[in-house]
Formats: sequence, structure tokens, C-alpha cells
Amino acid sequence: MESKSIPGTSLLVPSVKEIAKQQLTAIPPRYVRHDHDPSPVAHTTSLPQIPVINLGNLFSPQFADLELHKFHLACKDWGFFQLVNHGVSTEILEKVKLQTEEFFNLPMEEKMKFWQKPGEIEGFGQHFVTSEEQKLEWADLFYVVTLPTHLRKPHLFSNFPPSFRDALEAYSEELQSIAKKIFNLVAKTLGIEPDELKDLAEEGWQAMRMNYYPPCPEPDLVIGLKPHSDATGLTILLQLNDVEGLQIKKDGMWIPVKPIPNAFIINIGDMLEIVTNGIYRSIEHRATISSTKERLSIATFHNPKLDGELRAAASLITPETPPVFKRMSVSDYFKGYLSRELHGKSFIGVLRIPNHQAKTN
Repeated sequence: MESKSIPGTSLLVPSVKEIAKQQLTAIPPRYVRHDHDPSPVAHTTSLPQIPVINLGNLFSPQFADLELHKFHLACKDWGFFQLVNHGVSTEILEKVKLQTEEFFNLPMEEKMKFWQKPGEIEGFGQHFVTSEEQKLEWADLFYVVTLPTHLRKPHLFSNFPPSFRDALEAYSEELQSIAKKIFNLVAKTLGIEPDELKDLAEEGWQAMRMNYYPPCPEPDLVIGLKPHSDATGLTILLQLNDVEGLQIKKDGMWIPVKPIPNAFIINIGDMLEIVTNGIYRSIEHRATISSTKERLSIATFHNPKLDGELRAAASLITPETPPVFKRMSVSDYFKGYLSRELHGKSFIGVLRIPNHQAKTN
């Protein structure tokens, strides 16, 4: 099969991990931000946490109906949930955590072998950097397309430390299986014909973004990841250590997510919002920085096939429920999303049909 490149490009940037190693007396100006979202952060423990879904219960005759209802409400009202009892072994999770941490700890001369190339988004660096004046995030990322295998960049995979590559491949296959189950559950809850999610569940592609957020002496001046919604169909996040940083926006407030150890944090992406005709919504989220501790995570993205078309599932379209979004090719959607600076849910709005006003979170 002919290899396709993932559309997108980003300007090359320095390693924040290297900057953070220095005894900083001041944050470099390009990382200082005065445009933080002014919405309040929920600090009280009485506020609700994102829902927790038990994957085992979804396939249990005794609990399936109740858990499926919880799943539907989590996707509809929150766009985020934590997944427990997911069946991925602790051994696989611990290996990928350890190997990813070691990969970020490689010396710079080794890391440079895996740095982004001009015109590409895979490798070490940052995304959505479109100008030399643009403010940068207090984070390093490593982004790589993992499945299907013919989309893998040989200069990355063939040079990975073997233990890192092995851990990544085992983890990748496990998450592909979980994503298929989630897509099938979406079809079941909404009455979508399974074939209509084939581009996502069976024929799509998977990529991973490994995030390293160094501590910062003035964390309120920087941001790890700007408020945004994911362009993907589905994102599955694994937190590698116990440092909190992920916040989601709901009802006008930022709600910090307290990760359950070894659970996955799953969120609806823009593309699944489009396919479900706006019933399940992608939600703005961001990553904040600690003053004393580094934070690591792996976000695994599951996307429709690149030569497919992005549109609402035909099963959901009736005279009473017309399409909320225009049609667009998957490739063009990614080109548009990756060619601009990341900003909230701005890009999905391009496809919204004018007489459908966006709901607020």
C-alpha cells in the first residue's frame, strides 16, 4: 500500500527540558504568556470529577445497561471520562511509562536524531508553531504515527532504542483494541450502523503524542498546552506519573482532573463530534505546569482514514435532525487544523452550518 504523509508542519523550536535545567532567574520572554483564559479554576473538592466508566461492566450481562447509560451521559455531558478495568496489563503500562521517561532523558545529541524535520510534524518539538514571534508552550513533545505500520516513518522507528520500540508496539496494539470497543459502544448507544464508523474503527490511523512538562519556577506565567479541543476521533491519555496538570472546561470553569492510577483518560475529539452530528462533543482542555515537579503523559489519537470523508453518520440524519456540520475530506480537515495556531474549539466552527449555533460547555 502506498504510504501517505500526515498533513501538517510546524516551525522548529528549542528543547524546554534543556531550558528548564538552567538556573533560571527569569522565564525566556517567548514562553511568558499574559493571555491566559480568565475562567476560574475549581478548587473545591465538592465539585464533580469527570465520570468513571468500567469497561468490564460494559460487557457484563448484569451491569451492561446501567454502564452503557453512564457511558452515554459521560460522552454527551462531559466529553471526557476515566476508563478503569480496561484489561491492559500493569506490566505493559509500566514498561511504556519507564521507556518513555528514559526516551525523554536521552542526551540531546541522541534526541537530535529524532527531532522534527522541516515540513514534518513527527519527532521531538512542538506543534502549531506558525511564526518565529509566536509564544511557545512550556513543554516538549514527541509525536509519532504508530498504526497502520505502513504509515510509520522508518528514520524514527528503525532508530528507536529496541526496548522503547517494543514497549510502544505492545501498547499501541492494546490501545487500538480499546479504541475499537469505544467506537462500537458509540454506535450502539446512538443507533449508528457499525459500517458508518468503519473509517474510524477499522480503517483509521493511530498516532501518539508523548508530553514532557518540566517544572517552572513561575508556573502562572507559562502554559503546558493551550486550551483546545482535539481534532481526532478519540483520544486516550495515560498519565505517566502522579503530578496533576490536565484541566477541562465545563460550565465556564476549569476543572482539574485527578487521574486514577493506571486508568485511561478518554475524550471525544472534533471528528467524533462531527460524525455524531454534535450529540457527543469535544471539550476544551489544557495542561498547566507545576513549580516543582515534572509531568509526563502519552496521548494516543485515533483518527479516520486520511482519504475518507468527514460527515455526520447517515443513521443520525432525519428531517428533524439535519446535519450540523458541512462535509469535508479528512485530509483537508487535518491540513486546516494543523496550519493555524491552536485556539479553543475554533477550527471545528469552520464546518458548522450557520443556522446551528455552537453550544457552550
